[in-house]
Amino acid sequence: MQRALGGGSGSDVPCDGCTACCTSSQFVDIGPDEAETLARIPAALLFPAPRLPRGNVLMGYDENGHCSIYEHRPRTCRTYECRIFPASGVEIDDADQVAIARRARRWRFDHDAADDQVRHDAVRAAATFVREHRELLPGGVAPPNATQHAVLAVRLHDRIPAA
Repeated sequence: MQRALGGGSGSDVPCDGCTACCTSSQFVDIGPDEAETLARIPAALLFPAPRLPRGNVLMGYDENGHCSIYEHRPRTCRTYECRIFPASGVEIDDADQVAIARRARRWRFDHDAADDQVRHDAVRAAATFVREHRELLPGGVAPPNATQHAVLAVRLHDRIPAA
């Protein structure tokens, strides 16, 4: 997950035909450097991304909540990890994302090494810290939704002291 979040690679989620993330009324961040993707999306589905630098846009979805640009999907889609929810212990509470929540609840984790368990516990502790201490986060950092909460937990897990 960390490599995908850092832009070093895409995710390797074994979706097995699942399309929950593409059919759950999600807005998708697209960076200004994603020219090929931007060229394939109708302008009517793009609008400026709030709180992000100029040139960043959000892609909307159709009247059914679907996004259908799989062959030219943006980096956000290529790195999407529904496993981040059970890994962090963050629950999806958006009614439009029931399919993602259902899929995410199916994931289970095995830890080959003791260090893997320690890191997993650290991610969960970071998610709890973010949930319980939002007032300690710098302005603009508090996550507005479950996805950003889980992502922040992964990004911060090695910076928050263990309980």
